Amino acid sequence: MLCRIFAAKELPLLFQTTKVKPFDYWVPPFQAHFSTTHIVGDKPVLVRDFIHSQLYDPQHGYFSQRSGSVGVLEKSIKFNQLEGRKAYMKHLNKIYKDSSVSWFTPVELFKPWYAHGIAGAILRTANLSVPLKIYEIGGGSGTCAKGIMDYLKLNAPARVYNNMTYTSVEISPSLAKIQRETVGEVDSHSSKFKVECRDAADRSGWGEVEQQPCWVIMLEVLDNLPHDLIYSKDQNSPWMEVWVEKQHDSRETLCEVYKPLQDTLIKQCIEIMDLDKSQATRSSAISKAKSVWSKIFPKPQRSWLPTGCLQLLEVLHSVLPKMSLIASDFSYLPDVRILGERAPLVSTKFHHCYLSFCRKMAAAQTVAVI
Repeated sequence: MLCRIFAAKELPLLFQTTKVKPFDYWVPPFQAHFSTTHIVGDKPVLVRDFIHSQLYDPQHGYFSQRSGSVGVLEKSIKFNQLEGRKAYMKHLNKIYKDSSVSWFTPVELFKPWYAHGIAGAILRTANLSVPLKIYEIGGGSGTCAKGIMDYLKLNAPARVYNNMTYTSVEISPSLAKIQRETVGEVDSHSSKFKVECRDAADRSGWGEVEQQPCWVIMLEVLDNLPHDLIYSKDQNSPWMEVWVEKQHDSRETLCEVYKPLQDTLIKQCIEIMDLDKSQATRSSAISKAKSVWSKIFPKPQRSWLPTGCLQLLEVLHSVLPKMSLIASDFSYLPDVRILGERAPLVSTKFHHCYLSFCRKMAAAQTVAVI
């Protein structure tokens, strides 16, 4: 078992890096807002559990502590008054400059049209012979839920709207409260809408399997889910899991620990992503050459795995086997400074400046309908 040490006081909500030095991979460009050592107890935790606690812990998690973690626009943007992309970007920059929140979701920036587009797609393709049932995972401020229900009230047959149910599965109590208030602005929505404050990736919270057709909406959710990290000391060595534990001789220091692969989710991710396949299919000559090269010029390998995403999708598939899934997320991440393949980019606002930590941001999105 290998171990590497880093100072907890230098950690932001997630791991961060600037100029890389040997054994100094996660040094952030500024002081973290609070210590992270209380997250790790006497036993080491996987990186995904460390990140999960930072984001969602009821006492100190990012989404639990900050009621304003998701921005809400006071009024919709009047796009017909903007002369092209340059004017839009200028207006968007002003919105962020004048706001204390670090980010706005696309469904918020393009309200109500973004949610109306989703509702229209559902209305065109859903089986309306059975009551319409919609689940939204991580509903943010409730803008999407309200927009969809507004559209269905105006455009769907009365029986479809009257018999529908809309369930938001939200892990943050503060956001759950905001969602109820947002949707409750329309009286007729309230009886059809409910928020279940729980972790959607926890199978036990879903109860029995839902056998009826339903829709699941996840907007900017998959990017917020915890990732695992695997490490290899050189190009030819096997992958090892990365764990985090307290350094025995210091309360303010955490230690990165490398262990042989044993976690089921990590193994499954590695298999799905074919991370070992390239090594297995090499010819003997190529394999020997790479082995010699890695000994002469060893290069540590780090790879981030979307284990949180895998866990959530497997849970949804098991409890909602007849679901239709609408997911929207980032297609690429610009200016990533964290080491490793598929490394996350995270961002927040600090003294009216944007710094990299806490949340993923990107310039483009991919929408998938399954």
